[in-house]
Amino acid sequence: MNNSDQKITALIITYNEIEHIKMCLDSIRFADEIIVVDSFSTDGTYEYLLEQENVNVIQHPFSNFTAQKSFALEKATNNWVLFIDADEVVTDKLASEIKDTVNKPDALAAYWFYRTFMFKTERLRFSGWQTDKNIRLFQKNKCRFTDAKLVHETLEVDGTTGILKEKLTHYCYKNYADYKGKMLSYGRLKAKEAFYKEKQFNYCLFIFKPFWKFVHHYLIRLGFLDGKKGIIISYLNALSVWERYRELKRLRKKNEIAYLLVMP
Repeated sequence: MNNSDQKITALIITYNEIEHIKMCLDSIRFADEIIVVDSFSTDGTYEYLLEQENVNVIQHPFSNFTAQKSFALEKATNNWVLFIDADEVVTDKLASEIKDTVNKPDALAAYWFYRTFMFKTERLRFSGWQTDKNIRLFQKNKCRFTDAKLVHETLEVDGTTGILKEKLTHYCYKNYADYKGKMLSYGRLKAKEAFYKEKQFNYCLFIFKPFWKFVHHYLIRLGFLDGKKGIIISYLNALSVWERYRELKRLRKKNEIAYLLVMP
């Protein structure tokens, strides 16, 4: 538990994370409050969480990442919030930096974290992730999730942001099927974003964008230096873009058929 003046609530959203959740929870035991919002896991994650001391687990149906994280944020009773994914781990050095940061008299509204990406048990050094950063630590009364995005949600910050020195460890790749499913899901959510913004399907983009995504990750962002891991990650990220346009095409066609059916 955190014995410092400023109390911290750690928030996690989960769905079928039994492989990672123990490691994640163990790394955030310094938090004064741990809240996990589970979207009805079927692999034992929820049952495991129920057995954990000092962990408040709530089941809530998943519609999109922004809505789920906003729901979790409402449950936090402390102003300082540490929001991490179930497949992320806070190192001991990062935990110390977090505790020191929230107790600074001139603490900022929010802080970005750089991340170390792991491919199973090996580090991914390139493949487009070397400059990745996300806001993970923030003051609840100065931040909120906007509905501009359904995936890779946007945190709106009223104030100044900073960057922590220590990195968060992200176990992004468990196995091929898991990562592929994740990328396809992200693609479909991005398609819904585009559909709600009334963007039209474009065949040229359908062909070009996935190709460019692969080239960008594998060549420009040096994925080839990660060897076979770089090929897999670059391909599956390109597949996510392909799925986005495929799903957008399906949604546009479905909408056109519905419109024709209601015409007098």
